[in-house]
Amino acid sequence: MADARIFQDLKADHDRHRTMLAKLGDAPTEKRADLFEELRVELQAHAAAEEESLYATMLAVPDLRDDARHSVSEHKEVDDFLGDLVKLDPASAEWTETFDKMRHRYLHHIGEEEEDMFPEAAKMLNELEEARLANIFEDRKPKELELAEEEKPGDDRD
Repeated sequence: MADARIFQDLKADHDRHRTMLAKLGDAPTEKRADLFEELRVELQAHAAAEEESLYATMLAVPDLRDDARHSVSEHKEVDDFLGDLVKLDPASAEWTETFDKMRHRYLHHIGEEEEDMFPEAAKMLNELEEARLANIFEDRKPKELELAEEEKPGDDRD
């Protein structure tokens, strides 16, 4: 069911991301760099942990494979935006324009996940599998936060 712990974990992150995006979007330019760095680390860690847990399992299920591939490609798109934003001056109009595009794409992405992908995945996963995925996500997320603090978007991982 779509209210299993793995989906609750992911939705809680999404809710936190919505709040962070709104705060950053409304922030004065002198606070953007710090708020953006917090968001960048959080989004990169979330995406990696989600891919290592839910998406890895979905890729092994033929009926879920296309959704997982689509979501991975959207993670890459958001990561590319983050890489662009890292290089731009947070006080510039170009930064604001790029941030607005990234925010729009990410909000679209998490909306698709919550409305379409999570319910479809929930139909294919049993309670034991959902619990296993939650454990993987909850174990990986703190580790991915540490890695994301050290790495910028576009850095290659081994």
